[in-house]
Amino acid sequence: MEWIYWLIIWALFIIGFVGLIFPIIPGVLCILAGMLAYGLFFSFDPFNWLFWLVQGMFVLLLFGADYLANLLGVKKFGGTKAGIWGSTIGLLAGPFIIPGFGIIIGPFAGAFIAELLIHRKSIKTAAAIGLGSVVGFVGSTITKFVIQVIMIVYFLVII
Repeated sequence: MEWIYWLIIWALFIIGFVGLIFPIIPGVLCILAGMLAYGLFFSFDPFNWLFWLVQGMFVLLLFGADYLANLLGVKKFGGTKAGIWGSTIGLLAGPFIIPGFGIIIGPFAGAFIAELLIHRKSIKTAAAIGLGSVVGFVGSTITKFVIQVIMIVYFLVII
């Protein structure tokens, strides 16, 4: 039975990384669910208040990284709130509309269309803002990947 428990825990961790590609999946919450599953299946004894504090800080950092990377990517190229919203909507819808490449095309298209239609920016400027949203997304994804790995490694060290 123990191997089934570990299978569930690792499945939750893997789903957490799938959330990097499909942002609709709350990846960091799946990783936390894997840790909670360990506690339920085995024991919460290894997890003291410091463990939960550190993991909580990582969760906040992950949520903040997502928002800040998108904000900075769009703003650095002259984007507005409409571009940020467009990028976010494109990020969520893109993978479902265009499987595979939608994760990159979605944020670009969302920011591009929002800036072009709402703020009447030139095609060149709107394209630059769209590119900024992609740069922000890629930076955010790399950052989130590293933080999620650190969370799991810390979990494994503690148990």
